[in-house]
Amino acid sequence: MQKQIEEFISYLLFEKKYSENTIKSYERDLTKFNNYFKNKKINDKNDIEKYIEYISKNLNSKSVSRNISTLKSFYKYLKLNKEIDKNPMETVTNPKLRKSLPKVLSEDEINKILDIKLNNDFDYRNKAMLELMYSSGLRVSELINLKVNDIDLENEVVRIFGKGSKERIVPLNEYTTEALKKYILNHRRELFKHGENDYLFLNNHGLRMTRQGFFKILKKIAKEKNIKTDFSPHTLRHSFATHLLKYGADLRSIQELLGHSDISSTQIYTHITDEKLQENYETYHPHGK
Repeated sequence: MQKQIEEFISYLLFEKKYSENTIKSYERDLTKFNNYFKNKKINDKNDIEKYIEYISKNLNSKSVSRNISTLKSFYKYLKLNKEIDKNPMETVTNPKLRKSLPKVLSEDEINKILDIKLNNDFDYRNKAMLELMYSSGLRVSELINLKVNDIDLENEVVRIFGKGSKERIVPLNEYTTEALKKYILNHRRELFKHGENDYLFLNNHGLRMTRQGFFKILKKIAKEKNIKTDFSPHTLRHSFATHLLKYGADLRSIQELLGHSDISSTQIYTHITDEKLQENYETYHPHGK
């Protein structure tokens, strides 16, 4: 099976053009699957269900569901390539997941985070990163992989390569365009340490900003601003979508801006705004409680 797994991973990398993190996730799941059987032949669906039962003892339902999805993709690939006659995953169902609403920062908290004192090159970089994250709803992986040429300051748009290398164009607002212009024209070159590179946002070593590095910067700013809400970089994306919906944007437009392939992924934000509406009603209506 090891050879089949390697061929499948190559297929995801070169043909499907999945991101590095997604491929690593597939590889981990399939390596664990392969190690469980220790090269024994998998005879039927029952063998796989025993494996799923085994991992369910130590993983939450979300992780189990991801493992099942990985196996479904793997066996679908094997069937398409005529390496197997029957797909044992066709009738395997994913566990029901409890949908939890994503965390969102208030507009006041967002404004505090964006209100950065600009004293040095790193401050201008941080200002540009955060303005861009909040105004465009980027994923962190999309942010750190941006190249300078992906930013069109004249037309005020950013070109983003999302999941599966799908391209989308997102407009930039006035604040973000100004922050990017100052950073790119006056401060980015000052961050070079080991020669030039094309990445838009650079760390203190002059290399591409990392996910961990961005999160560290975000946590530091939040602490300085005395923001107590527990959040992650992805919370900026959730806040972007929720605030757009609050001020009247339609779901289809938000779907396009976020790069969601399915509208159902975008509909989660209607639940957030509905919950806030209920909360406001109970707080401010005289007979609300």
